[in-house]
Amino acid sequence: MSYQLSAVVADVELLRERTADLDHAVLAALRQDFALLPVTPQLVEELTGALPDFAATEPGPEQPFELVLSPALAGLFAGWSRSGPAAYLEAEFSGGLGRQASVVWLGGAVSWGPHFDDVLDAPRGQWPLNAALTRIGAEPGRWLDPFAELGLHLERNTAGWLAHGRRGLSADYWDELAEEWEFGESGDRQQPERPGAVVDWGIP
Repeated sequence: MSYQLSAVVADVELLRERTADLDHAVLAALRQDFALLPVTPQLVEELTGALPDFAATEPGPEQPFELVLSPALAGLFAGWSRSGPAAYLEAEFSGGLGRQASVVWLGGAVSWGPHFDDVLDAPRGQWPLNAALTRIGAEPGRWLDPFAELGLHLERNTAGWLAHGRRGLSADYWDELAEEWEFGESGDRQQPERPGAVVDWGIP
């Protein structure tokens, strides 16, 4: 099962304020009053006035992201962070193999990262996505790690997050749907498919 992510995560009110006048900004709800903003080519062009640039080679420690964070784009995200921490998260996995990278801005400047990992042999809390989420304020809960706690496993790719945001779904949508089904349906009908555990989404 594959998983792809290219998004900014920050406090929902911060992102609402910064994207209110943008035609191509779609916010998807996460838990703990965070939101996810899928970074699409259309959004990048709207924000910077230029088409996005992508790395010519596979991402690695020297170039952690496939999306090139141009000075204009990085400067804009840094500007948003004057109202609170913001993280850019990028990941691509298939069958348990892949990569993830992140960077965090706070107070108008990079406060952590960028960090890249395609081995993921460190404790889960040190993986780039989890570490970045912790640094923007994600708190521990009943889920496996910050990634799952906020609900980033709920959609598999940018298209899924765009649909999630446009439909106004909550991060607990699948749980709510299952509870509704269990309450209103007999055992003769099949339960709707729900997102698998984090390990099933291509992330070890």
